[in-house]
Amino acid sequence: MRVKTYEIEVRTRGTNHVINLTPKIRSCIAESGLRDGIACVILPGSTGAITTIEYEKGVISDLIKAIERMAPRDIPYEHDSAWGDGNGFSHVRSALIGTSFSFPFTGGIPVLGTWQQIIFIECDNRPRNRKVVLQLIGE
Repeated sequence: MRVKTYEIEVRTRGTNHVINLTPKIRSCIAESGLRDGIACVILPGSTGAITTIEYEKGVISDLIKAIERMAPRDIPYEHDSAWGDGNGFSHVRSALIGTSFSFPFTGGIPVLGTWQQIIFIECDNRPRNRKVVLQLIGE
């Protein structure tokens, strides 16, 4: 059993920027030389999110609208009162969606549905330079 760890750099435009991580993840798995195992992708942070979706313009728009309804920007948040940074909604969105996703890979290929892509969603209220961690455990 071997472990390989990669950092994926992500530069965002701020709130609701959705980035498809799948091509980079596939590349890292291929580069690792591991054939079969488990992968975990995680954002070390509390104002972004990792999930899966069909990476298609319409469904991404639908997702963003749902996120806006789920944790609107324009309501009071206790966090904003305490810290004054205006990103209380970002923390709530991140917590509700989650900051990691785990999946198996077989034959050096992620086990995902035909249209399923792994995405990063920027929840913070400003552009960010992020480091997403991909850890592979396998042989």
